[in-house]
Amino acid sequence: MRKKKVNYTIEDAYIEGFAAEGNAILKHDEKVIFVPFVAPGDVADIEVYKQKHSFCLAKVKQIKKFSDKRIEVKCPHFTYCGGCSWQMLDYDWQKKYKQQQVRDNLERIGEIDCENISEILGSDNIYYYRNKLEFTFSNRAWKKDFIKDEPPTPALGFHCSGFFDKVLPIETCVLQKEPSNAIRNFIRDFTQEKNIPYYNIREHSGMMRNLIIRSTEHNDLMVVVVFAMEDEDTISMVMNAIKEKFPQITSLQYCINQKFNDSLSDQNFVVFSGKDHIMEYMPRFRNADLEPLQFKIRPKTFYQTNAPQAYKLYTVAAEFADIKSSDIVYDLYTGTGTIANFVANCAEKVVGIEYVEDAVEDARINSKENGINNTSFFAGDMVKVLDDEFIERNGRPDVIITDPPRSGMAEKVVQQILKTGARKIVYISCNPATQARDLKMMKEKYRVTKIQPVDMFPHTHHIENVVLLEKI
Repeated sequence: MRKKKVNYTIEDAYIEGFAAEGNAILKHDEKVIFVPFVAPGDVADIEVYKQKHSFCLAKVKQIKKFSDKRIEVKCPHFTYCGGCSWQMLDYDWQKKYKQQQVRDNLERIGEIDCENISEILGSDNIYYYRNKLEFTFSNRAWKKDFIKDEPPTPALGFHCSGFFDKVLPIETCVLQKEPSNAIRNFIRDFTQEKNIPYYNIREHSGMMRNLIIRSTEHNDLMVVVVFAMEDEDTISMVMNAIKEKFPQITSLQYCINQKFNDSLSDQNFVVFSGKDHIMEYMPRFRNADLEPLQFKIRPKTFYQTNAPQAYKLYTVAAEFADIKSSDIVYDLYTGTGTIANFVANCAEKVVGIEYVEDAVEDARINSKENGINNTSFFAGDMVKVLDDEFIERNGRPDVIITDPPRSGMAEKVVQQILKTGARKIVYISCNPATQARDLKMMKEKYRVTKIQPVDMFPHTHHIENVVLLEKI
């Protein structure tokens, strides 16, 4: 068959299902075609724009027939922003496809029997559930109708996929509750009215660089403005304007990032007004009648972005672990110690390990603030920290809870976990593919007895999954 050139149209293509990274999938001329922003059951004309040996990438030109799995989209920036690529899909169907994603990965990659998989735990809130959003200032706005040689215009919003230097202006985001939109739009209008230049990533110039808005279930509010250069007068003008317009802000801070990347882990933050933190609260595991756990959240603090779902996730992990009062528990990739502190009342002691020193300091503070005295936290590379000497010094774990990044665990870490001979391992993952890979390495000594998907991010393809491994 003669090879078709790129940029050709397939008419009346029937969308069959979902595949990797949330793209919809169909088959045509013995090739798999990936296309975003359509739902299984849609019939559409699609344009193929990239062709590989065994698959193609396409975009929608026109939807001819809408699937009965569709719902009305709430976000005015849908398809342009790309952040909520499943927003057109009924939430019950979102959950079904996420559950299938977990099952497919565990069975295909991990060769794991998934007959015991539990029904996915959905989110009670599918809009306004995020407690943190990060926005970017750019001197180059992305526009649908771009005109060549047109002067660039400034934008405050989200980075566009495929454009490192262009930002989509955001008017309304339905992921974080108000006053998130009001704050962002006020800062945009104020800075543009005052002609304060937005960051130019190509030339490393401009003043306004990033904006972070964090909120809690109890309506604490943190606003962090990231400037690209030191200019006392401009910083004072912008920060005072925000303070006067939104007196309800609990913590108003800023930093000056003059590096060539947006990482803030090494930056110093200045409290302009209010506190240096906001507070989040979580019921205690099996002790809901006691005062809830409290967690201090600072600009660098990691905290699950869907707080009510975080409680569900940690409850599943704690129930799977079934910790005894005499147990030593290791919490690997502990972050700010949320899981460690959540299960501490069940154990003799909990040992947390985390790469980021600031996060470990937060974990220690959280234990102290909550009156928890049976936790200890250590900072460093997991491969180097979790060695025989560390285990000898801190005690051999009876239970291990591990919640690694999307890349999963290094093989050396898996091997060291196996050497501990822990009675149970609870593996929490935001990437079922790497989780499945790691589980396969444990099959000789552990069997998977429970699987529980938890949806933390409605309208996206992302899914958390909790697996219980018991020693054979």
